[in-house]
Amino acid sequence: MRASSRAENIALDFASAAPSVVKSIRQRDLLNTWLRLYAHRQIAPAIWEYQPARLEEELSDLIYYTVEFSTPTPRLVIQSEGTRISHAYGHTGKGVPLDDYVGPRLAPFVMPIYHECVARGLPVYSVADVEDIYGRIVAYERLLLPFQTDGKVCHVIASVKTFCEDGGFEIKNLMRGNDALPRPKMRAVIDRELFHRAPGRIAPAEEVELSDQPGPGIATEIIELN
Repeated sequence: MRASSRAENIALDFASAAPSVVKSIRQRDLLNTWLRLYAHRQIAPAIWEYQPARLEEELSDLIYYTVEFSTPTPRLVIQSEGTRISHAYGHTGKGVPLDDYVGPRLAPFVMPIYHECVARGLPVYSVADVEDIYGRIVAYERLLLPFQTDGKVCHVIASVKTFCEDGGFEIKNLMRGNDALPRPKMRAVIDRELFHRAPGRIAPAEEVELSDQPGPGIATEIIELN
C-alpha cells in the first residue's frame, strides 16, 4: 500500500512499513513507547501521556511542534528544538512555522513528510543524504510521532539522528551550508505491526507447545496462556 502527499507541487511517495524500518536504537525506544500507548485505543495518544524513559538524554535531538488548522493546509509551529538541530539549520526557531523556518528551498522536501504524519495520525520515518560544509555525506534520519486531542493531531514530536560512515562531520549549518539539496533515500508511514512486544515475553492467548521429546504415539500438550 502506498500513499502520497503534495507540497509546493512536488509529489512524494510513502512506503508502508513496520517499526523495524527505524534504524536508531534510541528512536526505536521512542517509537516503542508511542506504540504501547497506541495499542490501548488504536489511535494516536495525547502528548501528555507520552513519557518515554531517558527522555532528558534525547532532548537535544527532539523538536516539539503544535499543529494549527487555521489555514487549508495545517501549519506546524516549532515550540522547542534541540540544540543540535539549531546548529544544523544555523539558527533557532521557537515560535516560527516550520515552512518559514526551513525556507522555500527545503520546504518541498520537508513539509510533505510532516503533512503525511498529521493526515495519517501515524508515525512517519524518513532518511535523506545531506552534505556537510566539507562535502561529507551524512544520513539524516527523521522519526515523526503524532499526538491527538479531540480526534485531531495537534502535536508532533520529531526525533532527528545524523550519521556519517566516514566518522566525524560538521553539524553546523548542515542543512544550509552546501548547495546540494537533500537526496531522499526513504519515506515510510509506519502502519504495520502497530504493537510493541517486550523481549522475552509471551503474548496473552499465545499457544505454547510443551513436549518431552515425543516419540511415536506420544501426544504433545497444548496450553493456552490467558
